[in-house]
Amino acid sequence: MLNISHNKLNKKVDLSRYKAGTKVFQKRHYKQFNRFLAAFSIILLVILFLPWTQNISGRGYLTTLTPDQRPQTIQSPIPGRIEKWYVREGDYVEKGDTILHISEVKSEYFDPSLVERTGKQIKAKSMAVTSYQEKVKALETQIKALTQERGLKLQQAKNKWEQSKLKVKSDSIDLEAAKTNITIAQRQYDRVVQLENEGLKAVTDLEEKRLKLQETQAKLVSQENKWLASKNEVINAQVEINRVQAEYTDKISKAQSDLFTAQSNQFDSEAQVTKLENAYTNYEMRNSLLYIRAPQSGYINKAIQSGIGETFKEGDHLVGIMPSEYDLAVETYVNPIDLPLINLGEKVRIQFDGWPALVFSGWPNVSYGTFGGKIVAIETFISTNGKYRVLLAPDEEDVPWPKDIRVGSGAMTMALLEDVPIWFELWRQLNGFPPNYYQPQNANTDGKKK
Repeated sequence: MLNISHNKLNKKVDLSRYKAGTKVFQKRHYKQFNRFLAAFSIILLVILFLPWTQNISGRGYLTTLTPDQRPQTIQSPIPGRIEKWYVREGDYVEKGDTILHISEVKSEYFDPSLVERTGKQIKAKSMAVTSYQEKVKALETQIKALTQERGLKLQQAKNKWEQSKLKVKSDSIDLEAAKTNITIAQRQYDRVVQLENEGLKAVTDLEEKRLKLQETQAKLVSQENKWLASKNEVINAQVEINRVQAEYTDKISKAQSDLFTAQSNQFDSEAQVTKLENAYTNYEMRNSLLYIRAPQSGYINKAIQSGIGETFKEGDHLVGIMPSEYDLAVETYVNPIDLPLINLGEKVRIQFDGWPALVFSGWPNVSYGTFGGKIVAIETFISTNGKYRVLLAPDEEDVPWPKDIRVGSGAMTMALLEDVPIWFELWRQLNGFPPNYYQPQNANTDGKKK
């Protein structure tokens, strides 16, 4: 009754006469309820003092421990067109097995004999290099011969020049002797003229001395001509030395010019040979790239490019492959506020999606279906989802992870921290405080965070 009227019904009517009123107003049930409340309070008080393991929960997925064990896509470094597939999706391939064959789409590589023709060009250019080398050797021999010949010619000209100088010296002595002879002949002639005037000598003697004087004068003129001719020969010898020097300098310079031209052509041919060898190697490597091979053993997941005759660019994804051998790990994410509580080597409980589990977050020992892990890497830069990435590896001291789980499936993680009473945990949760700062004694805190 709402008792909104001033007439009190319970005061005018005796409710105890009714069966329902008798059951309601009996005092007997209060004792049992009080006992229940007392027992519940005691149990609740005991529960509040039970230990509770603080933890940091996170959500992630299964991955591999090392990057080379993760699923990958195979790309082609060159553009091409699909010609033939050698595998199907789900096939197992060994490392180096051919997955598909492609063909060229660039016109400069259409020639099927491109490698052989380039090899012939290399051979021809190599022969040209050999020819230039032989020409260089011949010109070097020619320059050496010209140098030796120049030396001999110069020595010959110098000898002739020395002979000319000696002849000038000899002719000059003869000239002085002729001058002395003419002086003597003149005195003898003058003395005979005087004696003839005095009548002591005959006219024939005078004529004889005059003839001798004239002969001596003629010899003087002749000797003077010889001396001048000898001096001229000295000048000619000097001119001949200069001429030989100039002539052989010109010949040697021309031979050296031809030598440098041959060397330049040789170096240019060697550069062309090197360039052709580089092109030859590139063509060989490009031909080997026409067959897309498996980089490692694994299973073909998905053919991204399909069909025959489909073209693609360099770097396009062609097919996905999952390595057959891998070490499982869990990639989880934690909030920035919880990052200081995460340490390398710390124990973590993991619940895998699709695996039956009964989880008590505060009591990991009584949980069922969870597996142990330990932290092996902590990312030092925040991810795009606003959290920090943590990598977990299986705990060797715990139960092995299930063999049926696959890379990419989800997982829930709980990083175990300090044991506290339940009342403290409730008080912390009500106040929004973070978990207690915790650093395990066996954690490798000195390790590098990745």
